[in-house]
Amino acid sequence: MPTRRRRIISCKEGIPSGYSPMPPKEHLQAPGTHADCPYCSSLYENPTCSAAGLGPRPPRPKAPSVRVHKPPPESPLKHSQTDLPLPLADCAIQVHGKDHVAVARRGLEAGQQINLPDNRTIQLTIDVPPGHRFALLELPTDTSVLQYGSPIGISTGIAEGECLTRENLRYEVPLVRTIPSDLSNPAPTPLTPQEAGTFQGFRRPNGTVGLRNFVLVVPTSMCASHEAREIATRAEYTLLDRERHPGIDGVIALPHGRGCGNNDGDPTQFLLRVLRNYAAHPNVGAVLFIGLGCEKTGLSAFEAYLKRHGGLGWYKPSASFSIQEVGGTRTAIERGLREVEILLDSIKGATRETVPLGELTLGVKCGGSDGFSGLSANPALGEAADLLIRAGGTVLITEVPEFCGAEHLFAARAKNASVATEIHNAVDWYREHAASVGARLDENPSPGNIAGGLLNITIKALGAMAKSGSTRVEGVTDYAIPPTGKGLWLMQGPGYDQESTPGLVAAGAQAVIFTTGRGTTIGNAIAPVLKLASNTPVFEKMGEDLDLSAGGIIDGTETAPEVGLRILEHLRQTASGEILARAEENGHREFGFWGGAAVSL
Repeated sequence: MPTRRRRIISCKEGIPSGYSPMPPKEHLQAPGTHADCPYCSSLYENPTCSAAGLGPRPPRPKAPSVRVHKPPPESPLKHSQTDLPLPLADCAIQVHGKDHVAVARRGLEAGQQINLPDNRTIQLTIDVPPGHRFALLELPTDTSVLQYGSPIGISTGIAEGECLTRENLRYEVPLVRTIPSDLSNPAPTPLTPQEAGTFQGFRRPNGTVGLRNFVLVVPTSMCASHEAREIATRAEYTLLDRERHPGIDGVIALPHGRGCGNNDGDPTQFLLRVLRNYAAHPNVGAVLFIGLGCEKTGLSAFEAYLKRHGGLGWYKPSASFSIQEVGGTRTAIERGLREVEILLDSIKGATRETVPLGELTLGVKCGGSDGFSGLSANPALGEAADLLIRAGGTVLITEVPEFCGAEHLFAARAKNASVATEIHNAVDWYREHAASVGARLDENPSPGNIAGGLLNITIKALGAMAKSGSTRVEGVTDYAIPPTGKGLWLMQGPGYDQESTPGLVAAGAQAVIFTTGRGTTIGNAIAPVLKLASNTPVFEKMGEDLDLSAGGIIDGTETAPEVGLRILEHLRQTASGEILARAEENGHREFGFWGGAAVSL
C-alpha cells in the first residue's frame, strides 16, 4: 500500500510581533488545527508542538498581556490580518446560490472581512470555527434559513456575519409530502463494460461474488456466544495455516447478546434474519452453528428458519451442534475446533477470478460527522456511488432517522410515485416509532456532530443524503433484507453505527464505505469497511484507522468527481484483496443488529 504522507505547507501567517525567532517557516501542518501554521495563533499556547518531527517548542518569550490575535475589548474588532477582505470561495463554501449561510473552510476570526459574489462585503462579528456556518446577510427573527437551497431552521435573530448556533437557530422545517402522480425519473446511463471495469472475487455456485472467504462460527443465541468466540479465536491462531489453507481469510465468530428472554415478534425475527443472511453471505465460505439447547432461538428454530428462507443460498459446507448435547463448555470448544478444521480443509484453495465491477453491492454509511461531511466526503462518495450504479452495481443507503426534514428531496429522485410514497412511509414509520417511547428524530445529532457544526437533524440529513449520489431510487427494503434489483436502494434502519452497518452487510453489501469528519474506528465481522475522512486534519491525525480523505475538496486541491474516482479505485483494490481496509488491518470485527422494536437514532 502506498505510504501516507503528511501535507507540507508554508507558513502564511508570518511571525507575530513580540515573539522570538521561530523554527523554519516550511514545516508539517499540525493535525486537528484550523491554523495554517502550527507556530501561529492559539497553538503557540501549547507546551509542545503536535507537528510530527519538530519536538518540543522553545519556551514562550515574554509578550504583551493581550494576545496578538485577540485585541482588547476597547480596540476595534479587526486588526492587520483581517483588514484585507477575503473572497468567499477562499475561506468558506456556499453550497447553493440561494443559501443564506456559508461554511468556514478553516477557523475565521472576528473582524474578518469577506467579499461575496454579489460584490457585497461582510464582516464576521464573532470567531467562526472550521465547519461552522455564518450568515451572509441579516436574518431577522422568524426568518426561514436556507442551506443546500433548503430550509434548515428558523432564525431567532441572526446578524450578518454571525456564526449560527443552537441558540440563534430554532429547529423548525416544513414537512413536505407532495408527490406528483406521474412522477418518473429515468434510469442511469450505463457504462460500457470497458468503462465499468472489473475486480477479482470469489465466484460462488449461486452466482454471487465474495470479496473475502471466511469460516464463520454462528451462535444461535447469547447462550452460545462465549463458546463461539473461543472456538473462532483459537482456530484462527492454532489451526489456520496460510500455506496449508490458501484462499482463506480467517475464522470469525458472531457473539451477541440475544436469542432468549425476548418476545416472538421483531426481536426474534430480526435475530434469525441477520444470522441467516450472514451465514449465507458470499464473503463466507463455510459455517459452524452452535446452540445451547434450550433457548428460544436454538438450533431447531434456526434450522426451521433456514428452510423457510432458502437455506444458505448454495451448497455451503456447514456443521452444527448444541452445547448441552456434547456435555458443556470445554467439550463444546474441543468439538468446535475439530469441526472448524474440517471446514477449513473443505474451502481451502478457493481462487479469485475476474468479475465485472457491477457484481458489487456497496453499503454507504456515515458516523462521527462534522460540518464538512456534507460538503466533501459524502458528495465524493456519492460520485463513486453513481459510477458503481452505472457499472451495473448496487448501492444501499440506510440511517432513516437521518433523512428527517429532507426526505422529500430523496423522494423526488424516486423511480416513480409508488417508490416516493415508500420513502415517505419509511421516515414516517420511524418518526412514529420513536414517538411511541417519547423520543424525537431531531434528538439525533450527537455532541460530536454539534461541536463539528451539525446543529440539527435537517442540516445533518441534507449532507448525509449526498452519499447516495444522484441516480434514481429504485425502492425501499426492510432492515437486513437484500434488495430485489440493482441500482440505488434505501434500507429501513437506525442511524446507530453498530446496528446500521451490520444491517447493510446482512442485506447483501460485500463492502461498506463509511464517511467521518470526527474520526471513527468501526469495522465489521465479515465485510471490509473503508473509512473516508471529510477533512485533512482528521485524516492526518487518525491515519491508522482512516483509509481515504476527501479533505482536498475543503482545501481546494481536488473536486468531488476526482475524489470519487479515487474512492472507486480504492474500493476495487480492496474488493480484489490487493489491499485491506484499515479496520481489517486493526482487527475490527464488530457485529450487532437492530431489534426492530428498539428505538435507536
